[in-house]
Amino acid sequence: MVENNLRILVVDDHLMMAKTLVDILRVKGYEAEAAGSGPEALEKVAQASSGSAQGKPFDCVLSDIKMPEVNGVELCRAIRARQPDLPVVLMTAYSTDKLVQEGLEEGAIAALTKPLDINALLCFFSSIRKQRSIIIVDDDPQFCRTLADLLQARGFAVTQATGPHAILERVVVNGQVMLLEMKLAHIDSLELLKEIRKRNPHLPVILVTGYRQEMASAIEAALEIDAYACLYKPFEIEELLELLTRIRHQEMGRLLRA
Repeated sequence: MVENNLRILVVDDHLMMAKTLVDILRVKGYEAEAAGSGPEALEKVAQASSGSAQGKPFDCVLSDIKMPEVNGVELCRAIRARQPDLPVVLMTAYSTDKLVQEGLEEGAIAALTKPLDINALLCFFSSIRKQRSIIIVDDDPQFCRTLADLLQARGFAVTQATGPHAILERVVVNGQVMLLEMKLAHIDSLELLKEIRKRNPHLPVILVTGYRQEMASAIEAALEIDAYACLYKPFEIEELLELLTRIRHQEMGRLLRA
């Protein structure tokens, strides 16, 4: 059995269904656990994130949407309030249920229709780790070291690239996010972004710069070709982490809808 090193919480008031899905995930090498209600799921999430339970925090919650006491939408809302970076995927037997739209508005990354497409679900889980991989393109070594240390401490895999050949080689890796300094010494960042868009139209690119006025026109042009956002140095790490969480969940939803 291959160890996939992901911990998944499956929530369903039909506990036999939850346990069946847990068994499938365990056979595939995932750490999976079942909860039979929303309150039980919240307790398990809280224990895992506090470190008081055995094992590590959950990487994803897969929850039925229609449950007594606390439904999937309410569960999603509570999880987002406590742990906003934890992705929640809802399951429903009713694709037109109004709760589906409510769940998506509350921050669920997708709503899957039962019976689940297990192969698609497994492909999605295999992508979760890639969504925590970041490329930093910046020729300020101190900035790169400091930011890399902060991100690695939060569980991100960080690589740095400076030359155009190395940068373009890395953009073919799915699931990554790029932080792109808009004023590089030897590369035109806007032209680089245009080339990146040809090779990977969906790569999330966050612009960074300390030259707000000087780079204003280049930043505007970059945003017009789907750069995700621009952060101005010095910025708070929490501001970047909030953007990364938003991007990560949007990319996960796109993968599940593909």
